[in-house]
Amino acid sequence: MRTRVIHLINPKTDSLTTRPIYLNRALYSPLAGLLAVAACIPRDQYEVVLTDENIETIDFDLKADLVGISAMTSYVNRGYEIADSFRAKCVPVVMGGVHPSFMAREALTHCDAVVVGEAELVMDKLLDDLGRGAMRGLYKSATLHPMVGMALPRYDLLKKNRYVNKTFVQTSRGCHTGCTFCAEPLMNGLKFRYRPVDEVIAEIENCGSRTISINDADFFGTPERPKEMMRAMKGRGLHWQAGVTSKLAEDDRMLELAAESGCTMLSIGFESINRETLKSVHKMVNRPDHFAALVRKIQSYGISVFGLFMFGFDGDDASVFDETVQFNIETGYDACAFSALTPYPGTLTWYEMKKAGRIVSYDWTMYDQGHVVYRPARMEPDELRLGLDGAYKGFYSAMSIASRFPLSGKRNRAQWMIYNLFMRKAARTENIRAIAPATPEPDLAPNPPILPVKREWRQAVLEAIEPEAAARHLAAE
Repeated sequence: MRTRVIHLINPKTDSLTTRPIYLNRALYSPLAGLLAVAACIPRDQYEVVLTDENIETIDFDLKADLVGISAMTSYVNRGYEIADSFRAKCVPVVMGGVHPSFMAREALTHCDAVVVGEAELVMDKLLDDLGRGAMRGLYKSATLHPMVGMALPRYDLLKKNRYVNKTFVQTSRGCHTGCTFCAEPLMNGLKFRYRPVDEVIAEIENCGSRTISINDADFFGTPERPKEMMRAMKGRGLHWQAGVTSKLAEDDRMLELAAESGCTMLSIGFESINRETLKSVHKMVNRPDHFAALVRKIQSYGISVFGLFMFGFDGDDASVFDETVQFNIETGYDACAFSALTPYPGTLTWYEMKKAGRIVSYDWTMYDQGHVVYRPARMEPDELRLGLDGAYKGFYSAMSIASRFPLSGKRNRAQWMIYNLFMRKAARTENIRAIAPATPEPDLAPNPPILPVKREWRQAVLEAIEPEAAARHLAAE
C-alpha cells in the first residue's frame, strides 16, 4: 500500500529577510509554524514533504493526499494560486496561518478547510476527517493550547544550508502590549502561556543547532519567567537572539542573564521616536527619551540591538524619516528595519481606517509593509513610500555602517556584518516604486480568532462582522 503523503507549503514571501541573496541563503527561515504543524502529524501514518517556495520550486505533480498551506497577508494570494492548482488536480487543501485565520470565509473559496488559530488541538480531528473523506470547513479549538507536552518541531525537514537563522524555538505565546496595528493579541491572546522550561530545553538539545532564535512575541514579557528560562540555558554553549519589548530590557539582571546564557542580539519594536504617536497605537511601554540609554545599556553587555521602526502613523509628517534615521545612527543601533504602517485585516488599525474610509487598496500582495495601501494623515502616499526607501538607504549607507561598526566591546562582529550587509543588499533589491493601486472593497469581513478585550474595540469587530448580532451581544454585557 502506498504511503500517504502530506505536502506542507510556504508560498513565496519575497521579503527582505526571506530573499536568498548571499551564498544562496535567506537571512531567516519562515517555516517555524509549518515545522510545528508537521510535528502533529503521525510519522507512522504519513510522510511529510516540506516546501519553502522562497528557496525552491513547488512540485505540483507530487502525489499528495493532502496539501497544507500557511500564509500571511502579503503572500496569501500566492497561497490561493497554489491551492487552486492542487484542487484542480483533485488534491484536498487545508490552509492556516495568520491571514486565513482572520479571513477564513475568504480562504474557503480556495481550499477545502481552514485551521483557525492554533493547529495542535485540531490536527487529530482534521486527519480523522481526511481519512473518512470528510475534511471540510473550519477547524478551530474551543480552548487555547496550554503549551504542555507539545511535540518537537520536525527540524529534520528543514533545508538548513539555505538560511542564516534557521532554528526557531518557541517558549511562550501571547503578548501583554496589545498594539492596535498588531495581530498577536487577536491570534494568541493578551495573556502569556508558557511551555515548561524542561520541555524547551529538551527541544534546544535536540534541534541540531547551538545557534537559535527564540520565536516569542515578547521573550522578556514578564519579570521572572525569562530569568528562569535563561538560567536553564546557561552553560550549554548557545548563541541566541529574541524579540522583546523595551520595558524589561532595562532590567540589569535580565541583561546579565541574557549575556551569560549566550544572547547575541535583541530585536525591539521601538516603532517611533515620538511619545504621542506611541500612545495613539497603545504602545505605552515605549519611552523614546529612554531609547538611546537603553541601546547603550544592552550593548554594554555584548548584545546587539536590532531596532524595528514604523512610518505612516497619524502623527507622522515628511520630517519623520530623516529625524528617525539621524537618531538611529547617532544612537548607534546595530541594525534597523523600517516599515510602512499596514492596516492588516482584523487588527484595530484596520477597523479604524476602514470606518474612516482611508484604506485605498485591498490587494493583499500590497500588504508587505513596503507599499502604501491607505491615505496617511499628514503626508502624501508617495512621500511615505519614498521616505521609507530613503530611510533604508540612509541607515545602510557605507558611511553609516562604518560609523556604527562596534570597534570595541563584546558584540559579535561577524553577526553584525552579516546583518548589515544582508539588510543593505536586501533593501536595494526591493522592487517597490509606487503606492498600491486602488481596488474595490472585499465582500467578506475579517473575523479575528480572539475578540479584543476592550469593549469599544470588540464592538468595532462585531459591527463589521454582523451589525445586528453585535448590538445584541453588547446589550447583553
